[in-house]
Amino acid sequence: MKLSSKIYTGIIFAFLFAPIIVLLIFSFNEAKSLSVFSSFSFKWYTELFNDRDTLESVKNTVVLALSATAISTTMGTAAAFGIYRVRRNWYKSIFNTVTNIPMINPDIITGISMMLVFVFVGRLFGMATSLNFWTILIAHVTFCLPYVIFQVLPKLQQMDYSLVEAAQDLGCTPVRAFFKVTLPEIMPGIITGAIMAFTLSLDDFVISYFTSGNDFQTLPIRIYGMTKKTVTPKMYALATIIFFVTMALLLLNNIIDNKESRELKRKKKEIKGG
Repeated sequence: MKLSSKIYTGIIFAFLFAPIIVLLIFSFNEAKSLSVFSSFSFKWYTELFNDRDTLESVKNTVVLALSATAISTTMGTAAAFGIYRVRRNWYKSIFNTVTNIPMINPDIITGISMMLVFVFVGRLFGMATSLNFWTILIAHVTFCLPYVIFQVLPKLQQMDYSLVEAAQDLGCTPVRAFFKVTLPEIMPGIITGAIMAFTLSLDDFVISYFTSGNDFQTLPIRIYGMTKKTVTPKMYALATIIFFVTMALLLLNNIIDNKESRELKRKKKEIKGG
């Protein structure tokens, strides 16, 4: 690798990670300053864990992310299996196009359109408040679903369907064959899709802002409200914690992918050896 390429790569990585490194360092700063590091301290982490409103918003965000992940993973796996079993290619193309729409559609368009739908339905049924936890949950499931589908679908396409047919010939019902054969084969895709859904839901602001009610506040919405005044250093501490949680999920995802790659290589060697 040429020296110029190394320098260029180093500059790119420095540009990407310098803000995060500064955030991590100054989350342990005794003072509020972002220019002078006075002394090492856990002061802002202590204040963070004493801030009930922030902890409540964190709890809301985690509950929402876990709920959206569970629902979107279940529905996405079922939808991917349904698309996989469709025999006509033009029919599959329609499903794939429809699935792509929430991914390519700008978040602000999705958020505003879903808000209008929820308000319309709420007024239609005479509800006092149209936006609440359930509306934001539906919105999160909507934009998480495509990511799960497109993680599970390739695993179904890679799977040897003759294994399912063999299981059914040996007496398994279609449902039992799915849980005994298909599900273990596509599990890496399901886990990857679930991790993506969780991180997307955890991070979302735009759609959450338009579809949440006054009685339910997520962490991104709370931080946005704080920026109108000032963001205290305890938010640096919270961002540091979220960063390491996200890194842990990313490492888990990479471990699963590497394990799957090794398994595929092993199977190919066995086939060639046989």
